[in-house]
Amino acid sequence: MEATRVRPEQESSRIPVSVVEDHPLYRDALTRLFEEAGDMDVDVVAGSVGKFVACRPRRDGIVVLDLTLPGVKGSAAVLQINGMGNRVLVVSGEAAKSDVLGAISAGARGFLSKESEGAEILRAVREIAAGNSYVSPTLASIVLTTEQNRQAGPRLELSGQEKQVLRLVAAGERDRDIAMAMGISVRTVRSYLDRIRDKIGARRRADMTRAAIELGVLAESAAC
Repeated sequence: MEATRVRPEQESSRIPVSVVEDHPLYRDALTRLFEEAGDMDVDVVAGSVGKFVACRPRRDGIVVLDLTLPGVKGSAAVLQINGMGNRVLVVSGEAAKSDVLGAISAGARGFLSKESEGAEILRAVREIAAGNSYVSPTLASIVLTTEQNRQAGPRLELSGQEKQVLRLVAAGERDRDIAMAMGISVRTVRSYLDRIRDKIGARRRADMTRAAIELGVLAESAAC
């Protein structure tokens, strides 16, 4: 589908909500839910992150995001939308531990399963609009246990540049793209990667992404 802006941007006490979901029936159901809520305005409805961005969404809205999208997906999708000044509520059929932790660490303010009822989705949007976070009670134990383990475990001393490289690796960027984003050479990027691998004991990029989540490196970026 083509992305659509449902309402023009305007000053309002109502909550601006966008939907990024590639499943047509669920996307339409979410859109109707928010349109009928009474205190929400639907801003943009899109089937992918790329189409959402192209529609020039509001910067202060709440974006209800699926993780399994065409193009940019998963924690990389959360990072991109969060970086645009929006607050992200993930509503996804993928609710494995790695999905929940990846999304929250990348800056999502909330996480719900697609099995959640409409009333809980509306409650989550309102909580996030009020400046809070919301994770489904069935998933909250995952976040709590991981955070307790992270705080109790040893802290690895990564430099600021090493953390930035690790964040970009977690976002799926290639060495050349990382070099361009940071204004350094590819050789320097690879030197940082060697240091990071030595410190965290991970060789593959998938393992480095998992380590970035577990160490809270993505969460540090989202809090800045």
